[in-house]
Amino acid sequence: MVGYETCPSWAPILGYLGSAFCIIFANWGAAWGTWKSGIGICSMGVNHPGGIVKNLVAVVMAGVLGIYGLIVSIIINGGITSPQENNNTYSQFTGWAHLAAGLSCGLCCLASGYATGISGEYGVKCTGLRAQLNHARNGRAFMGGGGREVTDEGDAAKLYIASVTILSFSGAIGLYGFIVALIITSSSQYGCDAQ
Repeated sequence: MVGYETCPSWAPILGYLGSAFCIIFANWGAAWGTWKSGIGICSMGVNHPGGIVKNLVAVVMAGVLGIYGLIVSIIINGGITSPQENNNTYSQFTGWAHLAAGLSCGLCCLASGYATGISGEYGVKCTGLRAQLNHARNGRAFMGGGGREVTDEGDAAKLYIASVTILSFSGAIGLYGFIVALIITSSSQYGCDAQ
């Protein structure tokens, strides 16, 4: 009876749920962060196209969150074994650990995607607006060159550095969940055949 309680045939569903939740939530956060940051880049690129490539940092950081979810999902799937007729090799303990690891990585990446998207959108818009204002203040936009592209950003670089710093800390939330998920999956194995 003890073997049935610790290693039931339904235990693999916990691992599969952990794997699914991880990839779903991580990619949801990555997609949302990419969407919001992309809106900011498109808005800024209308009047400051020279800053588009430099401000892709937010989109790249949002995309990394999906990679975190993919890695943890693959690790969890690699640890799941199917139930056997005579004995099961996947325990409840391992299943709950895999579910916890998937939720840890997935939900942290979801939160990180939201933070990256919002800070990326407004950081990019503000950096472009500041460069445009510096361009106008220097008189270039009013002295016969009204439609020219912004080439000198002035002090907008300071705002860009602050924006990247905020993005780094918002992206760290997903990294923390990824690290915790790796620790959980690497140290939480309970062998059913040891009973």
